Amino acid sequence: MAGERRKKKRKVREKDWDYRHEDAFTHDLKRHRRTDTAISDAAPTPDIPEDFEPNGLVISHSKKWAFVQWEGREDLCRISEHLLERRATILAPGDRVLVEALGGEPWVRAVAPRTSKLSRPGGEHARVLEQIFAANIDVLVVVAAAAKPAFKPGLVDRYLIAAEVGGVTPILCINKMDLVESEAPELAAYRELGIHVITTSCETGDGLAELRQALRGKLSVFAGHSGVGKSSLLNSLQPELDLATREVSEATQRGRHATSAARLYELDDGLRIIDTPGIRQLGLWGVSPEEVAFYFPEIAQRASTCKFRDCTHTHEPDCAVQKAVDAGLIPRLRFESYLRIREGLEEFAPRR
Repeated sequence: MAGERRKKKRKVREKDWDYRHEDAFTHDLKRHRRTDTAISDAAPTPDIPEDFEPNGLVISHSKKWAFVQWEGREDLCRISEHLLERRATILAPGDRVLVEALGGEPWVRAVAPRTSKLSRPGGEHARVLEQIFAANIDVLVVVAAAAKPAFKPGLVDRYLIAAEVGGVTPILCINKMDLVESEAPELAAYRELGIHVITTSCETGDGLAELRQALRGKLSVFAGHSGVGKSSLLNSLQPELDLATREVSEATQRGRHATSAARLYELDDGLRIIDTPGIRQLGLWGVSPEEVAFYFPEIAQRASTCKFRDCTHTHEPDCAVQKAVDAGLIPRLRFESYLRIREGLEEFAPRR
């Protein structure tokens, strides 16, 4: 049985949904989505009206400074002290801001509410609780490699949840297809979920036209492990960018950071893409252990026939999800990913 690996009984929240309704899955998933992602603590400075019109777009940000596109140019702007008091990331690429010239230099004076975002926990010793690394984006391109480094579904699943929470449409891009003879069988599970999967190669050019078409007219963000080829894809889409790239370590088969900070690039054909530094693990912001199943549709849909309403699908008897995994109806890799994500969130969840 798939659940035998989890023998320890866990205390779980008594849920208030009812799966007896035919559309309960759709209703519950919508209830848990964070589609209203407007910043609650993004109030402008006291002398700026709440309904201000933003006149700038954040290109990149670092501490008390930001590169902002405004008045037809890109300027290095100071950030008003009032905004530095916020408990979430001050600014992120894609933010719409109000810039004013004060004392002969430009200042970011206010931040408009975000329509979407990608974020993660700030970390135990971080100054902010929520670290937002892209704002007001339409598409998240989860870039993974077919080889060097090996394809790892776990990080993909975390990014898919982050996209759902932040109100962003995901695309899965499998790069470096020139290094393998065929695509990984795991990709079939993502296609069955309705995820747009694009396979690419910067060496042969395969898939780049499809990727360009999918991103045309949208604000997108590239995210994934180091070494999967995010910067190489940008160079292939716009060669004159000439972004730095680094090879994967032969000893560890891990990528090395070529991008040090998230930055927005404007490309031809109406492409606007935020390139982000590679990461090895993605923490999830705003998701409780009890909610993880809602972000795995194949698990949530079968949970309606579990013996217990608050089944965690980790150890309970007569668990419909575990039975579906054993029968091959739910991909085991996806189920294992669910268990790891839930276990990680339980580890850091507040004790009740």
